[in-house]
Amino acid sequence: MLSTWSPADERAVDAAMESADVTGLADRDVDALSGGQRQRVWMAMVLAQETAYLLLDEPTTFLDIAHQYQLLRMLARLRDDGRTIVAVLHDVNQACRYADHLIAMKDGAVVAEGAPNDIVDADLIRTVYGSTASCCPIR
Repeated sequence: MLSTWSPADERAVDAAMESADVTGLADRDVDALSGGQRQRVWMAMVLAQETAYLLLDEPTTFLDIAHQYQLLRMLARLRDDGRTIVAVLHDVNQACRYADHLIAMKDGAVVAEGAPNDIVDADLIRTVYGSTASCCPIR
């Protein structure tokens, strides 16, 4: 806890900033950043800790569509490299495309759980979102 900044710390921060595409923001004050830039900087801070588990609540909030998919691809790579990623996503399309396991909830109760192709269908969309839709999960 009281150790000094090490070369390993420097490498972790540099790699995290590159992964989150915020290297160009390194000299800017966080308060001067847009909401999307700030979200990406927070993600870099999380990545620099190099934890085995990431718990994320709506990590794509404030991000434009390009940065949403960049972030989701990065999280998928981290998952494929052995990290556990738990994320709350309200975009069912993004969840189906990037998650390997979903838990669908309605009013705080679990409605369905499993692989996207196994649980996401028109009935689930109707139950969770109260909307009719024809859907076909992608992976």
